[in-house]
Amino acid sequence: MPSPIIAIPADTRELDGYNWHATPHQYVNAVVKGTGATAIIIPALIEGNDFDAILDRVDGVMLSGSRTNVYPTLYGREVNESDAPFDRPRDATALELIRRTIDRGIPLLAICRGIQELNVALGGTLESEIQDKPGNWDHRRPDVPERDRMYAIRQKVHVKEGSCIAGVLGTGEFEVNSLHRQAIGETAPRLAVEAVADDGTIEAVSVIDAKNFAVGVQWHPEYWVESDATSARLFKAFGNAVKAYAAARRWSSRSFTRR
Repeated sequence: MPSPIIAIPADTRELDGYNWHATPHQYVNAVVKGTGATAIIIPALIEGNDFDAILDRVDGVMLSGSRTNVYPTLYGREVNESDAPFDRPRDATALELIRRTIDRGIPLLAICRGIQELNVALGGTLESEIQDKPGNWDHRRPDVPERDRMYAIRQKVHVKEGSCIAGVLGTGEFEVNSLHRQAIGETAPRLAVEAVADDGTIEAVSVIDAKNFAVGVQWHPEYWVESDATSARLFKAFGNAVKAYAAARRWSSRSFTRR
């Protein structure tokens, strides 16, 4: 039986004189090792993606983190170059893909930039440079070598009792590697806050009326999927939802063929 397929929208990058559609290795590895699925990368295009054709062929969608930020006009704010860098093709791809994924009941996991895209796609806003706001911690990555950044900072998140994520991770406090300078501002009406940091920063959400697994986290479980029980449980829950969706899709296809 073929493995399920999880789609990851790409970032755009300029390298060696070429424009690239790229996704960091950690996310692809987390799909393979953490869910048992096959990963495919969706090109980031302002226009040209046939989202329904893509979603007809996949069993889950995962949104990765990125150095870039969602373009401010997409959530009703003025553009400030301090919010850069931006990636307009990724915005155009991810926001529409999120809406259609949720509408079709396909499992969704949104990480870092992904949770911010999820909030914007459903009508919420973002806050920039949150470390400058009174009472907030500095959630930015520390000034250490690149290979150590995801391991050099740990912060506690508090999972709300009775939440969707509590059913996966349990309630209480967990240490995570959350590195960001933007965060959810006004929460979209369709999102429930699942976990917060000590300073109140939103670290996890779920889609209230989702037909399937639809969760966003601000931290980076993809780095720890093979070494941290909390990260592994999150990807296992996503993977289980993806496998169940794939099985139901195959059954539906066979039933239709037999008619």
